[in-house]
Amino acid sequence: MVVLKEGSRPPWVGLGAAVWVQIAAGNAYTFPLYSPSLKSVLGFSQQQLTILGVANDIGENVGILPGIACNKFPPWAVLLVGAACAFLGYGVLWLVVSQTVQSLPYWLLWVALCIATNSSAWLGTAVLVTNMRNFPLSRGTVAGILKGYIGISAQALTEVFTMVLDDSASKLLLFLTLGIPGLCLGMMYFIRRCTPASGEDSSEYGHFLFTQAASVILSIYLLTTTILNVTISISSSICYVFVGVMVIFLMSPLAIPLKMTLFPRKRKPEAEGDSSQTAPLLVPSASSSNLGSFREGEEMSDVEFLLAVGEGAVKLKRKPRRGEDFKFREAVVKADFWLLWFAYFLGVGSGVTVLNNLAQIGVSLGVNDTTILLSLFSFCNFLGRLGAGVVSELFVRSRTIPRTFWMIVTQIIMIITFLLYASALPGTLYPATALLGVCFGVQFGIMIPTTSELFGLRNFGVIFNFMQLGNPIGALVFSGSLAGYVYDAEAARQRVVQCMGPNCFRLTFLILAGVCGLGTLLSIILTIRIRPVYQMLYAGGSFRVQQTSGH
Repeated sequence: MVVLKEGSRPPWVGLGAAVWVQIAAGNAYTFPLYSPSLKSVLGFSQQQLTILGVANDIGENVGILPGIACNKFPPWAVLLVGAACAFLGYGVLWLVVSQTVQSLPYWLLWVALCIATNSSAWLGTAVLVTNMRNFPLSRGTVAGILKGYIGISAQALTEVFTMVLDDSASKLLLFLTLGIPGLCLGMMYFIRRCTPASGEDSSEYGHFLFTQAASVILSIYLLTTTILNVTISISSSICYVFVGVMVIFLMSPLAIPLKMTLFPRKRKPEAEGDSSQTAPLLVPSASSSNLGSFREGEEMSDVEFLLAVGEGAVKLKRKPRRGEDFKFREAVVKADFWLLWFAYFLGVGSGVTVLNNLAQIGVSLGVNDTTILLSLFSFCNFLGRLGAGVVSELFVRSRTIPRTFWMIVTQIIMIITFLLYASALPGTLYPATALLGVCFGVQFGIMIPTTSELFGLRNFGVIFNFMQLGNPIGALVFSGSLAGYVYDAEAARQRVVQCMGPNCFRLTFLILAGVCGLGTLLSIILTIRIRPVYQMLYAGGSFRVQQTSGH
C-alpha cells in the first residue's frame, strides 16, 4: 500500500524537483552535439549515422515499460531505472568516443544508444505521471510546464556543452554518464505521490503563473546567451557566470514551497458535509465494493435482484465511459483513441522531419552556421509546449472548448509553414522555423492532458507512452524514408555529396503540407466527437474528477 504525503507543500516541492529531472530527461536532444565525433572517430558513413539517429528516437519515445512500472512501483524506483539506463548507455558511448576502448561492434553501439536515450522515457514518465496525479485539477497546466522544460533542456545542455565542456563530445558523454544518475539520486526523494488538494486553491493560479513566467524568462535568457556566444568572443569566466545564472533560474520553482514554509497561509476549517469538495483521485468507486455481491447465491429471485439494483444495493459492472479510468485494452478499441493517435502522429511526425533535417535545410538554403536556427526552433518549441497548456486550460475552463481544437489551429498553420519552406522565398526561413517550432510544441502540450481527460489517470502512463510512439514512427516514415530519399535523389541529380538549393527538400515540404491537411481533418472529427465529454468534465468552469466505473 502506497502512503501518500499530505499537506499543500509536497506537491510543489515535487514539481520543483521534476524541473531538474526534466532537464536530464532531455538528454536525447544532445545527439547532434556528439554525433559528429561518433562519425569521425569510428569512421561511420552518413547512412550509419542516420541509423544511429533512429536508435536515438526509438530509445527516447518507447515508454510502454515505464508506463506499466508507474502503476506497479513508486516514482523513486522508476527514476532509478532511468538513472541506470543513462549510466550504462552513455558509459559505453563515452568509452568509444574517448577511445578508452578502441573498437566495439556497430550493433552494440546501436543498442547502447537505445538504452541511453530510453532513460528519457523512464525519467519523463515518472515525473509526468506523478505530478499529474498530484495536480489532477490542473492537468493541462502541469503538462505544459513539464513538457516545456523538456524543450528548455535542449538549450540548457547545449549551453553547458559550449560554455563549460569546451565543445568536447567525450566530456559531454562523461557528464551525461555521471550527471544524470547523480541528479536522479538527489531528486528521487522529493518526487513522490501526494494527497491531491480537495478543491481548487485560490493561490494555485499564482504559483503556476510564477513557474510559467520563470520558464519563459529562462528560455529567453538561454537563447540570448547562445546568440552572444556565437556572434562574439566571450571569456571562460563570463561563460561560467552565464551557466550559474541558468542554475539559479532552474531553482526558481522551489521558491513556492519555500514561501509556503516562511509565510504559511491559515486554512479555513471546512464543514464535514461540504458538498463543494472534489472527489478524491484514484480511489475505488462505491460500486466496486458491491460488485462481489452481484448474483451471489442462487436464493435471490429475478424480482428481488432488479429491486436491489434499483435501490442501489447492487450495481452492474459496466465498461468505462470517456472521462473515466480506462485500462489500456479498453482504450485501444475506442475510435477516439486512434483519432488522437493518428492526428498526433501526422502533426508531430511532419514536425520532427524538419527538426531532424534542420541543419541540412539551412545549409541547402545558404546558411552556413545553423546554431542560431536550431536555437530558434528549440525556443519556439518550448513556447508551444508551455503555451498549449496555458491557452487550452483557459478556453477549456471558460468555454469548454476541447483541447484538440488547438491541434486543428496549429496544423493549419503548419500547412502554411511548409508551403513557405517550399517556396524558398528570401527572408522566410527564420519565420517559418519559428512558426513550425511553436506548432510542433503544441502537439505535445495538447496530446498529454487530452489523453488523461479522455482515458483517466489510473493507466495514464501506459496509454500516454503508446501515444508517444507517433514520434519515432513519424521520424522513420517521414524523415528517414521520405526526406532522406528526396535529398539523396536531388544530390545525385546535381552530382554532389551535399545537396544545395530549394529543390533538396521542396517535394518533402509539399508532401508534409498534405500530411498536415489530413491531420487537420482528423483533429476536426475528434474535436466534434469529444465536445460532450469536455462539457461534462468542465461544467461550471472547473474540472470534475470522475469516479471509476469499478471495472
